[in-house]
Amino acid sequence: MQSTSLAYLKKEIQAMPKAELIEVCNKLIKYKKENKELLHYVLFESTNEAYYVEQLKNEVSKMFQDVNTQTVYFAKKTIRKILRFIAKYCKFSEIPTTHIDVLIHFCKEMNQLSLHWKEHKVMVNLYQSQLKKIEKLIATLHEDLQYDYRQKLILDQ
Repeated sequence: MQSTSLAYLKKEIQAMPKAELIEVCNKLIKYKKENKELLHYVLFESTNEAYYVEQLKNEVSKMFQDVNTQTVYFAKKTIRKILRFIAKYCKFSEIPTTHIDVLIHFCKEMNQLSLHWKEHKVMVNLYQSQLKKIEKLIATLHEDLQYDYRQKLILDQ
């Protein structure tokens, strides 16, 4: 089965009556959990981005409390789970500053972790890749914001 282009889908959606459009949205949210989460963000969270960022940071902090620091293997698995969570929920926002704020918070939480992760190459690489991702996102911002976020990144490390 072939998928239709985004432009054609947009055109069809605009031509739909309101009741039919609501029915289509209901079908979409019924079949995929991620669609339901995205719709929740669009309807309730997108109006207050600062609150959304704080919620994400709090959830990341809670997830870091559950990291098993007995072995690096289990810690790595949990940290990758946290990164998947961050990527998923920051994707909804599409605002680069949201992703930057949450990733900086991730790095801060990782530095506070009781595990000696800096001795393990895999964990160091994981951390370094997040720093690279932050730098890449910062480069897309206005110069003043770039300066502010670079300062914040330096202070939180």
